[in-house]
Amino acid sequence: MHRHPEPAWREFYTTARIVEEIRAIGVDELAVGPDAYDPADRMAVPEDYRFASWDERARERGADPDLLDRMAGGNTGAVAVIDRGEGPAIGLRVDIDALFIEESDETGHDPADEGFRSEIDGAMHACGHDVHMTWGLAVLEAIKESDFSGRLVVFFQPAEETSGGGCPMAKSDFAADLDYLLAAHVGLDHPTGEVIAGIEKPLAMAHIDATIHGTSAHAGKAPNEGDNAMHAMGTAIVNAYGIPRHADGMTRVNIGYAEAGSASNVIAEEAHMETEARGETTELMEYMTDELERTVKSAATMHGCRADVEVVSKSPRADSDPELQALVSEVANGVRGIDRVVPAADFGASEDATFLMERVQRDGGLATYLIVGTDHPTSHHTPTFDVDEDSLEHGVDVLVETIRELEHQHPVPHVDGPASVDERADAEGGG
Repeated sequence: MHRHPEPAWREFYTTARIVEEIRAIGVDELAVGPDAYDPADRMAVPEDYRFASWDERARERGADPDLLDRMAGGNTGAVAVIDRGEGPAIGLRVDIDALFIEESDETGHDPADEGFRSEIDGAMHACGHDVHMTWGLAVLEAIKESDFSGRLVVFFQPAEETSGGGCPMAKSDFAADLDYLLAAHVGLDHPTGEVIAGIEKPLAMAHIDATIHGTSAHAGKAPNEGDNAMHAMGTAIVNAYGIPRHADGMTRVNIGYAEAGSASNVIAEEAHMETEARGETTELMEYMTDELERTVKSAATMHGCRADVEVVSKSPRADSDPELQALVSEVANGVRGIDRVVPAADFGASEDATFLMERVQRDGGLATYLIVGTDHPTSHHTPTFDVDEDSLEHGVDVLVETIRELEHQHPVPHVDGPASVDERADAEGGG
């Protein structure tokens, strides 16, 4: 998986390899691409021309052509189901996409030294999604070989990095009537041997694209005849960072990419920005999104231009349920190799697994997003990101044992909430 990274909605070879493994394991139901969700519910889908090279590469690598035909147009990802009759319905979500990052080939970077560095120029599993896929497949295999009673649904979700895949998976029939949902991530600055039983306060987030249309003119002969889209964009960028923060909680805005113009002597007639807005709550994210759109359109009007603003994708806030945090804590404390369990921690970033969490919670179920620590030499989303492979086994053990414990404890008893790290330290006599 690490050698063949693919970005959002182009995970053709990745999905084919996952399906190959699932078929070898043997499950009761397997849905791929448009059979796993409604393609109309996808977000942040690239233009059609961006799929061809990735489809061709997957075919050259020997991916099942029938599967690739089914995934035409970027309908990637899969859902696998083990149905053993009476018992709880449990969902597990793992993400499968990679990032547009060139992986390091320097000595000392283990994937390069050991021969499994990315084979695709400009793409890399720099966030551990290859680990997550491995967890998902290994959990399926372990549960298949066990005497588990109930229903296990594993979502191999595409397009997490663009927040495009969580929504369609959450709206699908496979997400209906789940009693519990587990989502998991490796690392995130937590070391090997540590488990966070459930995240809290993930930021709701929106990806927003804006294009400003102006009028070109000769920059020397008649600059007054132009409507400068680049100038309008500059005004929009400065003013976006001046959007008032909100009394109800934390907000964020960022202009991550901007381009404009064609030559030094031409008044720019078009400018494009890729931006994001985040908030401590879904409502605060919507506030920042509305304000950012107003700011961009006002800046365009100020300079005689026009702006088109599109919300490309978004994800809500959803917190882990204390009942599952308590159960995961109990399980993880008994897993070999885990030496520290934190019941809950603030996330501080964004994740579209929250769509699935929100769906399950709205339908009366419980959800948690847990973190399995790993020693990574550099941060996520960097060319030298790597994982401690002990975390592969840790993640599988925690997830499998949690699923079995949910089976035995269903319905999970209510708890008021997990103790904070400071409260635990005080209870144990710490400072």
